[in-house]
Amino acid sequence: MQFHALSLAEAGGDVDLVGLEGAPVHAAIAAQPRITQRRLPDAAYRSRADGGVRRFVVLSAFRAAAQAWGLFWMLRRLPRPDVILVQNPPAVPTLAVAWLVARLRGSRLIIDWHNLAHTIAAVRLGDTHRAVRALARSERRWSRRADGHLAVSQALANWLLREYGATATVLYDRPLRSFEPPGAEKRQALWRKLATAGVVPEVGHPFRGAGNPVPLVVCPTSWTPDEDFDLLLEALERAERALGGGGKPSGLPEGSLKLSLVLTGRGELRDAFETRLSKRTLSAIRVRTAWIEPEDYPVLIGMADLGLCLHQSSSGLDLPMKIADFRGPGVPVAAYDYAPVLSEALTNGSEGVTFKDPGQLANLLVALATGNADPDGPLARSRQWIASHPSPRWDDQWRSVAAPVFNR
Repeated sequence: MQFHALSLAEAGGDVDLVGLEGAPVHAAIAAQPRITQRRLPDAAYRSRADGGVRRFVVLSAFRAAAQAWGLFWMLRRLPRPDVILVQNPPAVPTLAVAWLVARLRGSRLIIDWHNLAHTIAAVRLGDTHRAVRALARSERRWSRRADGHLAVSQALANWLLREYGATATVLYDRPLRSFEPPGAEKRQALWRKLATAGVVPEVGHPFRGAGNPVPLVVCPTSWTPDEDFDLLLEALERAERALGGGGKPSGLPEGSLKLSLVLTGRGELRDAFETRLSKRTLSAIRVRTAWIEPEDYPVLIGMADLGLCLHQSSSGLDLPMKIADFRGPGVPVAAYDYAPVLSEALTNGSEGVTFKDPGQLANLLVALATGNADPDGPLARSRQWIASHPSPRWDDQWRSVAAPVFNR
């Protein structure tokens, strides 16, 4: 949504970017004079996931009601928009409120589909829960009343047409131009900053050739239930044993650091993961969680030796944006092979490599840590392929694909 806002502003539009309080926006958004940020309060409901299903459903209902009221009056007070663009998920209350305000103010409503809200809710509540069924009915109702649709994948666009009768234009996630290989000065400055904070080891990636280089794996995550952290923990334990950590015999010097993994972001499952991680003894692999400021995030992505994607789609129709982020600076991605739709963003041995279980991920981590990747294997082929296939950029695709939907 921030990328849309930036593209609309650069095309000459005045943009009101409406979202919840919390993380800061990208530096390019903050510096764009045509974009005005509008924040809605949300702190009172951040702990709604703590406890059972009943507590989650009840507090989510109260949260939706409060957001509906605040969003309605905010949109009513803004200058009359030509277009209201809303991302789905979340479907409640944004779709209903955006449709109502669009009709009251004579605006067009466009829905940007990144997944299905009812399938995400089903991960926690189950497919047969009445709240899940209500969400599905809500999505169907408002999709049929919107004036335009964008979809993150062809598979999702096909599903929307078949199930909801909505015709969507496919707009793939692409990196901004700020996602590029960072220069030596930026790399070293960020590494020192993160090393001071204890996120990365003191000697490592930017100083290759000086000391013992430590390969860096970066895993951007929103810490939600559709990411498989159990698989990651199992893979880390297997890789640790293979690398000779934890007192296990190996051909490598015992106790030496071989790999650094950084998981970025904030979310409801982060505390639980950190608690479970603290019970593991990892000496060959250093694992840290950290919030990375927006201006530092593209640099960290470009410094990685390998990107890691744990995304498991609730619908089997969406694509993780982090794959596009890594394509910008030319970093291969190891992605969990969750559904056929993944082939729209990643081919094994091209944009990156796929894995299906902890053993396969552990093998990838060990190969990276030891520098013993098969020269004819998918990871080596991926590095060669990416070097000769620069990624398409967001602004180019937006002008050719999305702009006609807004101008229609």
